[in-house]
Amino acid sequence: MRLIRKGLASVIESGPMLRFHHRSFEDFLLSDCFRQELPNLSAVQDRNLHEHQLAVLCLNTMVSSKLHFNMCGLDSSSIRNVDIPPTVKSTIPPQILYSCQFWADHLVHTPSEDQIMEAAKFVMYEKLLFWMEVMSVL
Repeated sequence: MRLIRKGLASVIESGPMLRFHHRSFEDFLLSDCFRQELPNLSAVQDRNLHEHQLAVLCLNTMVSSKLHFNMCGLDSSSIRNVDIPPTVKSTIPPQILYSCQFWADHLVHTPSEDQIMEAAKFVMYEKLLFWMEVMSVL
């Protein structure tokens, strides 16, 4: 993995999660040229499948106990966002950060299914304040 990450350093962020930060790489992966040159990797281009999988993974992460009250371990809930030290963000696990930021983006591109809608409802009814805490720290 280290070798692959090093080779892709110009288009992916460094850190615990693989995230593309250069739009041209995504454009390349979704191009006709990529499909023609590497037909055995054409599943990479099934955006709907990947959006669905990411929506499910994000919602499952948020439904789990990983998203909980006082995610940042703050002494008081009355601390203003501007007074929260920047290092607090690093106490939130990367999968929670990603899930809280992008679950809705992936959900928009996913066909409605009962299981996904139940998870989304659970997040909105039971985990809303925890999600808002993470988003306010971001």
